[in-house]
Amino acid sequence: MFKTITPVDNTVYLEREYDTAKIENTINNSIKAQKAWASLSTKERVFLILNFVSDFLKRDKIIIEELTRQIGRPISQAAGELRGFKERAEYMLAIAEKKLADVNVSKDSNFANYIKRRPLGLVFIIAPWNYPLLTAVNSLIPALAAGNSVILKHSAQTPLCAEQLFQSAKNTLPKDVFSYLHLTHQDSLKIVADKRIGFISFTGSVKAGYEVQKATHTKFINATLELGGKDPAYARYDCDLEKTVANLVDGSFYNSGQSCCGIERIYVDEKIYNNFLELFIANTYNYKLGNPLDPITNLGPVVKISAAEFIQNQMDAAVKKGAKKMIDENKFSFPKQHKNYLVPQVLTNVNHDMEFMMEETFGPCVGIMKVKDELEAIKLMNDSPYGLTASIWTSDIEIAKKVGDQVQTGTFFMNRCDYLDPALAWTGVKETGKGCSLSEMAYETLTAPKSFHLRRQQ
Repeated sequence: MFKTITPVDNTVYLEREYDTAKIENTINNSIKAQKAWASLSTKERVFLILNFVSDFLKRDKIIIEELTRQIGRPISQAAGELRGFKERAEYMLAIAEKKLADVNVSKDSNFANYIKRRPLGLVFIIAPWNYPLLTAVNSLIPALAAGNSVILKHSAQTPLCAEQLFQSAKNTLPKDVFSYLHLTHQDSLKIVADKRIGFISFTGSVKAGYEVQKATHTKFINATLELGGKDPAYARYDCDLEKTVANLVDGSFYNSGQSCCGIERIYVDEKIYNNFLELFIANTYNYKLGNPLDPITNLGPVVKISAAEFIQNQMDAAVKKGAKKMIDENKFSFPKQHKNYLVPQVLTNVNHDMEFMMEETFGPCVGIMKVKDELEAIKLMNDSPYGLTASIWTSDIEIAKKVGDQVQTGTFFMNRCDYLDPALAWTGVKETGKGCSLSEMAYETLTAPKSFHLRRQQ
């Protein structure tokens, strides 16, 4: 058994049994179902998956409240995850027929030469708790559209997400094409190592990512690994100050900072630093920290007390090295009896000798540093073991392109952050992982090429 503790008040929200005994039957049934599923045309699969998405979204009010109770995101913001789910699913399905079509390379009328995109078989998706539906949909929808079957393993913090998706699959998809399992960490690794699995999609910590990578060493298999991040932003002197600050405050504190691509460090041109900081602090005080089930709350608790302790310890270590907390916690009213309710915090006088500026924090706090110019900003943005996203805030698109070419990340933004465009490949570099999801490139990841060289007359 496992218990899901709601961060709302740190009580037991639900209990479930681990599905260890179901693993073998689920894998076998998924493999059998995949063969019939792959025999359908892409158009037929897309039609059924659209029904699956529609059925899921019909239960939006129930799912939104469940999300809030499982992860603590304010109920006023939880609907955004369903909007993102719909946007990504519909885009990937809209391009499926074209991107999964045969590639014709015939030389002349005597030859039928083409490349067929063959499904990989059974795809195993391991999704995290912080954006449980968005991280799952990135691989789930294109995997199914490409003719694969899917087994989903969600975090023990968000088991209801997997169960809600499965309910819609039962209503709309052929039996066993989509399944879920509640698993221990070790059970998950056993499935990763199983030679019957055709592809792994994992989102989680760097440490767990290396364990997943190690578990695949006995077989040749592709995997997408989206791991840690310490995403930076650079505010250039020519940015629109008010819009830049508003976006970066939101990028830093949305979902209590528990976003893979959330802003964790900001570099500000010295010409605008003082005005930037003053405005950033003022905007931070606009947050209403409290019970996430209250519709006026726009900042909820972090997911666990242990996570809150980690965040506080990282900030305290930075303060001991000279960092300064700029936000007065006494100006916030919140349930202080629960130690996972954290006031949004801004640290200045920070540097890269502090773990706070180098390692993922995953909380409602951000470090702000003064820089001389874009050259110093580029150096500092690249001084990181991670590389998921980075952003520049400027009125000069040519400067943005120039800086973007030099910054080591999977995605580079200009005047935007903390957002995924499903038409763009979602990927990272360095310790952030490997592979990609979303965009047309996801279909290349979730299929294998098979070449046909057919000569009509000998």
